[in-house]
Order: sequence, then C-alpha cells, then structure tokens
Amino acid sequence: KWPVLVHRHVEGPGKSMGLGLLGWRRSVVHHLVPPQRRALSLDRSHARIGKLRPAAIVLPRFPETPHEQGINFLARTDEDIRVENAPISVRHIVTVLQVDVHKLNTTLLRTFREGVASALDISPQQVHINSLNERKNGIELYVSPDGAGVGEPLPSKEVIRSLNIHVLHQSLGQFGVTGVTSEKNVLQGQHERDNVWTKEGFYAVVIFLTIFIIVVTCLMVLYRLKEKVELSDRQFKEPPGRDVHLSPIPVHAPPPQAKPTTSMVRVEPVTKPISVCPAEPRSTPCPPAPEAKPALSASPSPFRMKPTAGLQERRGSNVSLVLDMSALGSVEPLSSGVAPGRESAATEYLQSAGRPLTRQQLHDIVLHTQSLHAEFAEIPMNFVDPKELDIPTHGTKNRYRSILPNPHSRVILKTKNTYDPLSSYINANYVRGYLGDEKTYIATQGPMINTVNDFWQMAWQEDCPVIVMITKLKEKNEKCVLYWPEKRGIYGKVEVLVDSVRECDHYTVRHLMLQQGGQSRSVKHYWYTSWPDHKTPDSAQPLLQLMAEVEQDRQSPGGRGPIIVHCSAGIGRTGCFIATTIGCRQLQEEGVVDVLAIVCQLRADRGGMIQTGEQYEFVHHALRLFESRLSVDVE
Repeated sequence: KWPVLVHRHVEGPGKSMGLGLLGWRRSVVHHLVPPQRRALSLDRSHARIGKLRPAAIVLPRFPETPHEQGINFLARTDEDIRVENAPISVRHIVTVLQVDVHKLNTTLLRTFREGVASALDISPQQVHINSLNERKNGIELYVSPDGAGVGEPLPSKEVIRSLNIHVLHQSLGQFGVTGVTSEKNVLQGQHERDNVWTKEGFYAVVIFLTIFIIVVTCLMVLYRLKEKVELSDRQFKEPPGRDVHLSPIPVHAPPPQAKPTTSMVRVEPVTKPISVCPAEPRSTPCPPAPEAKPALSASPSPFRMKPTAGLQERRGSNVSLVLDMSALGSVEPLSSGVAPGRESAATEYLQSAGRPLTRQQLHDIVLHTQSLHAEFAEIPMNFVDPKELDIPTHGTKNRYRSILPNPHSRVILKTKNTYDPLSSYINANYVRGYLGDEKTYIATQGPMINTVNDFWQMAWQEDCPVIVMITKLKEKNEKCVLYWPEKRGIYGKVEVLVDSVRECDHYTVRHLMLQQGGQSRSVKHYWYTSWPDHKTPDSAQPLLQLMAEVEQDRQSPGGRGPIIVHCSAGIGRTGCFIATTIGCRQLQEEGVVDVLAIVCQLRADRGGMIQTGEQYEFVHHALRLFESRLSVDVE
C-alpha cells in the first residue's frame, strides 16, 4: 500500500508547514499507486486540501512534463534557485516591480518562486528567476513548460492570464505584491514598511499646510485691523489743536474787520509781501530783498499747511490747507461751494508767489532744509474736485482716485464718437515751460492696461518727439504697465516699431517709429530707473545727464509737439524733472532761479506737482549742482 501524502516544507517569516500535492506529477502518482487506491486517495486528498486551500485545486494550464527524473524527499539545494541571467526574449519575461532586491536571500527567493508556482498551479522548477534588476528594483522571471527549462519559455501574457490572484496574494503577501498589470506584464508590488510617503499621508500634509496658511492669514488680517482701530482711536482722542494749523501771521497793524462767514478757513491779509514777481512773465527775476539770508521766507501764504508725506498728499484735498484728516477718514477734495474765497486766494497765490535766488543764495538755502520745507508747505496743492470733471465713469481710466487732470489744461483726445466723452478722456495735462511757453510738456500718469491705446493716440495726436518715463514697472505695487513692444506692436490705430535700444548707466534709450495712415514719425523713449522707491536719489548727476539729453532733443529743429513726462501718478517725479529742467534754463539765461514760482506754475497746470518736501529740497540740490558746473564752464 502506497501513501499519497507529500510533504512540502515552506521557509520564511510568518509561514507554517503545510501539506499538499504541489510539486508532484500526476504521471508519477500513476506509477506509485494502484488505480483503485489511487482514485480513492486522490478524492480524499482533494477534499482535504480543498478545505485548507480552495484555490490550489485547479486544472493545470500548462502541458505535462514529459518525464520525471525521480523523486527526492530531501531538502532542495540552492541550485534550483540560482539567478540564471539567460538570454530570454522580452515577450517571455514577467517583471515584479518595487521589490527590494538588496534584501533578498536564498530562502526568500525560494519562497518567492514557490509562491508564483502556487498561483500558476505548476511545479516550482518551472519558474525560473532570470535576473535581479537593481535599477528597476524588481525581479525578472520566466516560466518554462518543463522543470529542466529546455523548451521555449511560455509567453508572458499567457503567464499573467493564468495567475490565480487570490493564491498570489496569499503566497506573496510578504513581498507586498498587490496587483497585476497585464498590459505591461508586470506584478506591481510595494514596500509598506519602507514607504513613508503614502498617498493618504501626502494629502494629510497638504490639508494641514493649507489650514495653517489660512489661520496665519486670518491672524495677520485681524492684527492689522486692530492696529487701524487703535490708531483711529488715538487720533480721535488727540486734541484738535495738534492737528489743525491755522496760526495767524503776525502783523503790525490790526487787521480790518471781516464779515462773518461759515468757512472753516480764515483768509489773512498779506501785509508784507517779499519778492513777489509779477504774473507775466513768470520767470523774469525780481530785485532781491535787502536782506539776502538763506532763511529768507517766501511770500506769505494766506494760509498755512502742515508738511505731509507724499501718499497723504495724494489722498488730500484740492486746497493748500492740510488738516490731519486721518482721524476723519478719507477726504475728497473740497467742492467749489465750500470756500469760494479760499479757492480764489489759492489761485492768486499760485499766480503771484515767487522768490528769486541768486547763485550764492541758492548755495546757502540748500543748507537750511527746514526753511525749504516750511516754504513748500505753504504752496497750495490745487487738486481737482471730481465734480469738475463732467465725464461719466472717468474713474476707470485713473490710476489713483484723487489724482485727476485739471480741467482747464487737460489733454482731450480727438475721437469721432462725440456721444462718448470717456473716449476723449486721458489723465494728462499740458504744462507750461520756461517763460510760460504753452504746451511745452505733457504730464501724465503711468499707462494702465486699459489706457495704453489712449497713450499712443495722444503721442501721435500731439506729435511728441520724446517720452520720458521716470518709474519702474513695479515698486512694491504696480506703477506702470509695459506699454511698448519688444520689436513691433499695434495699439489701436498706431503701430509702434522699435528700431534700436541703447543702454546707459542710469537709463535706457529706445528709438521708436510710429506709423499711422501711411505716415511715420520718430520718437525717443527714455526710461530712467535709478530713482528709488519712496525716496529721492542720492545724487542729482544722473537726472541732470538725462535732462540735458532730453533738452537737446527738444530744441532740435523741426517744430514738433510737447515732451511727454510720466512717473506713476504723474505729479511727483514728473514734477521734479520738469521743475529742474525749467530751473536750469533760467539759471543759464538769467543767472537766478525762482523755484517757488516754477512749482506754483506747475501746480496751476496740474495739481500736486512735486509731492513732498524732500522732492522740493532735491530740486534745489540739483539746481545747485547745475549752477556749480555753470560756474566752472564760465571760468
């Protein structure tokens, strides 16, 4: 009587000893057991194995081995599990990916091979480990029709289709084989113990970082709101005498009685004018006062103004009196109906104020910055009331809400659509030059994305030979858009071509060609980038160099139109450039300079020109440097 029991010893962590019929050939069993006993024993064995491993009782999918060499009940040697490295075609190779080949040993390879054989219901000798691919971190194997590996290996696609997935997961669980990809003939595995960044872990980290950023942002916003509320409370509680500066100017005779008025501004009579030049011509020098001291004050303003920062001036009113209105919220320019007498006084001041300085006085006054700042504080800003611009939705074409073009001098674009006033609107003003020459300059804001076409239409309409840009495209916030092309661009009806580019130390010069309707015009574009944000330049030399080159282009024969000058708002750096240019020419022609009268003329044409006391001081420094060079040239 022959026993049909076959012992299979499986080694490896987490594996126990089991019994089964795997590894035996049916032909061998036929020779060992009589037919009657064999049928009965097989039925009982199949029933017992079916309870333990239902997936193991399957019909064989591969041809029977022609013959067996014999039965060996001893432990198998390492010769069965060697890495063969045979030249096998790719279509016969099955690859197991994401298996750490560096940790494989003889026992693990034997377990791996037996697991694959169990999933295919074949003998382990038919599974051949061809190579361990360290680059792909995987095992490459193939299956032969017999244990000797003599015949042609079975196609990998057929091997993949014949796999019993349930048995595969049970047999190769320790290798982390989780799926089968038939398209690429790959058994996909993963190292659960070595893989730290799982999909769920990645999503958890992203969600955590998102929540953290949201929380930090909310805290920052709340902190800023708290600061604003505390600042408003402090300013509201401060006594009004600290903010309102309406100090009367001392006089020797009692002022005449004025009629009661509801205006919050009291006009003081001018009792002792000092060096006030006549309105026409503006640049004619006046005889200096007997005392030529550096601290000589200008013509007294009928009101006083507290010096403020540039941003506050942008958001201020159109009157020269500046109250510290931060505690009262945003303040719009006062309408003409509020204080008509005060507006007339501001207009009169802008038309009459002046203080000519000799060359020596110019050198001395620069050393007394406090006097310059006090003089600057008395100049009316002359901002525009939005009600004066009867143009619906004009705010869409303004870069800053309170910086508007003065109506009497604003540039009006020529358009065929007379029913759309907005199409003729651009935030730009004609500015007078030396001796009050009309339309010498155009001061405008930096073009916006929706006003670039208007800008080039203005340049063509006014036949402007030069464009001076004194700002970067972005300084913390956007200051100006890139409104010129790299080579060629069409803006509305104007085509702009860039002929050449010349790089200088502090600015860049572009030679442009404008074309429209079969006509062509040349334009020089100067881009000055050395002016620091919210400051004045350390040296006036680069600005003087730029000014000299621009002035040479302006005086070239041809009788062309005004020069376009812009920064971001079109009043601060733009005002400094124009004021310095006019002052230098006045020094050349007359030997004196009247910076106060020049600034008053600029503000009469466009409100807010030269925004801060620091810029007013910088203009004096630039003129002093220019005067020093004039003296050297004369000598």
